[in-house]
Amino acid sequence: MKSKHQRLLFIAVSMVFLCTAGLLALRAFRDNLVFFYSPSELADRHIPPNQLVRIGGLVEKGSVVRGDQGQLTFVITDGKSSVSVFYRGLLPQLFREGQGVVAEGRLSNPGHFVATTILAKHDERYMPRDVVEALKRSGRWRATP
Repeated sequence: MKSKHQRLLFIAVSMVFLCTAGLLALRAFRDNLVFFYSPSELADRHIPPNQLVRIGGLVEKGSVVRGDQGQLTFVITDGKSSVSVFYRGLLPQLFREGQGVVAEGRLSNPGHFVATTILAKHDERYMPRDVVEALKRSGRWRATP
């Protein structure tokens, strides 16, 4: 085989190897990707029950119900739609009604969300950008000085 053909073969095999490695990396990334939705977006889209998602908005006042075994049920709203959230575990100390929250978990059925992680804002000035944008779109955003 001529050296020119050897180089072409080497380049072709290298390209196949790089493409395969790239596809495997993209597949691994897709499995770990978590999408963020507001309650309105969640109602408009069809999300498979096993897909990991994050929802964000405000904890609706009067909606927090604590169970006897560390269970918690509350409602996240963006002013247009609401999602009922079930959570079992430790809550952030800053979790309270009327505050911004992000919940990560899976839909059990439309309108009901089983959370595995709850994130609350850490001071008066911070709120995740996605939550702020969703609240601005719904007209419920109130800026803090």
